[in-house]
Amino acid sequence: MITTRNDKESYPIPMASAPTRAPELVPIPRLPKELVKSTVFLLKRLGDAVRERAMPEFVAAGCNPYHHAVLALLGEGARDTQGEIADALGFDRSQLVGILDELEEGGLIERKRDPADRRRHLVRLTPDGEKMLRRLRTLSAEIEDGFLSPLSDKERATLHGLLFRLAEEHDPRCGPIGAPGLTV
Repeated sequence: MITTRNDKESYPIPMASAPTRAPELVPIPRLPKELVKSTVFLLKRLGDAVRERAMPEFVAAGCNPYHHAVLALLGEGARDTQGEIADALGFDRSQLVGILDELEEGGLIERKRDPADRRRHLVRLTPDGEKMLRRLRTLSAEIEDGFLSPLSDKERATLHGLLFRLAEEHDPRCGPIGAPGLTV
């Protein structure tokens, strides 16, 4: 409460309390039961929710999830040509060139012609790229931990195991190392 006065009298002016969160002011409509019953629908919605939460944090760190994927792959040391990177991550090769351009401009990777085959470019992490990868790994773990916070450790492990089984079935690149047809 603030008290103010004019020439003749003083009177109190009530102050509003802190603003109430928007969800309490505007009811959030419920999704149709048919959709909420669908596991695939929920997977999509949760994927969208993770992306919405993660993207601003990746951008604040100076990268995006595509950059993180490339840096993580290079960090494993398994693939070093642009074509191998694109194939491993499922990126369109022309899209990958733009991603690599951004990473190279940021000093995070280095590209050189392959001396054994001048048509190919070899890609490697720079020391700054290794630092950024460590930072993005920490950021990614924080995002995952926050998003999965309603689940116990046991529930998280169960969820991961089930999702991994589905991923192995629908995307062979997610299979275990040494699986037939899967290269390191």
